[in-house]
Amino acid sequence: MLGFDRKAAGYVWTAALILLLLVLIYLVRKTLFVFTLAILFAYLLSPLVNFLDRWLPTRTRTAALALSYIIFVGVMVLLGSQIGSRIVEQSKELEKDLPARMVGWEKPSPDLSPALNNFRTQIVAKVRQQLTEGSSDLLSGIAQAGLKAVSVASDLIYVVIVPILAFFFLQDGQVIRQHILDMVNDGARRELLDDLMADVHLLLAHYMRALVLLCLAAFTAYSMVFSIIGVPYGVLMAAVGGLLEFIPMLGPLTAGILIVIVSALAGSHVVAVLIFLLAYRVFQDYMLSPHLMGQGVEVHPLLVLFGVFAGAEVAGIAGTFLSVPILALVRISYLRIRKSRLSQQLRPAGPVTR
Repeated sequence: MLGFDRKAAGYVWTAALILLLLVLIYLVRKTLFVFTLAILFAYLLSPLVNFLDRWLPTRTRTAALALSYIIFVGVMVLLGSQIGSRIVEQSKELEKDLPARMVGWEKPSPDLSPALNNFRTQIVAKVRQQLTEGSSDLLSGIAQAGLKAVSVASDLIYVVIVPILAFFFLQDGQVIRQHILDMVNDGARRELLDDLMADVHLLLAHYMRALVLLCLAAFTAYSMVFSIIGVPYGVLMAAVGGLLEFIPMLGPLTAGILIVIVSALAGSHVVAVLIFLLAYRVFQDYMLSPHLMGQGVEVHPLLVLFGVFAGAEVAGIAGTFLSVPILALVRISYLRIRKSRLSQQLRPAGPVTR
């Protein structure tokens, strides 16, 4: 009546609700990122919590959680005192020695062709330009040092909030999951939601543990090889390589380029460093990473690159970090919904009444 179509109105209303939901997600994106970090941190600690929960004489999960946090803080303090001090020391040495090493690299070498000498000069000029721009930016920002200090202090609050939120997720995770399931009536939709949540749980658990193990493996391998070869600032370069493993594909590439440039400026076994980086990349990408990631994270490299660039445009470093798990979540959600629909189509109809 009067040209009003209920079905079309339903589609418009659904589209409006989805658009409103996306706008709300964008407005609270920082808070959502904090809660996401808390969930990922909870998945990181969950194996230790579950292990202690099984072996402690008390039956309360709170005791296992408290002991897990104590162990985690102790390990972080130990690593910070043993490794962090060396990283800070080597970073100061690099900052002090870099100008002199760049001057030495600008001088033409008689052993190289004019084209290679020209290429070396261009590289040094580019690095010097980046350092100069960084210094000018630093000087121009001194006037706003007070505002920057307030901003940093506000960000440090999240360092405390994330473990607190993770504590509640670890303690009440099963209760939260059951409350979500209770929002759906019994039937195919509840079964689909239950299976989907189980898939997401396995994905996030495998992804976080594998990512941390990959970072530790990269740091350990880089530290050992750089120490054997005699690369200056080896612990610092290993820390850079390990931390950038958190950014898919582009992170390891950036770390490799930085390590090669620093090794070249230091005049320390550039060819050996380059061969090691290529060999380790092949080992990690084709052997270690597939074994650790398992079958949960199967995203094509082109899609990973798209997600990294798109995530960087939308949310900066946070977007690049979350791009792969978000794409994997979309993938398993699509596969689970498709499997559910196919099973319903293949399900035999009820008995025919005569």
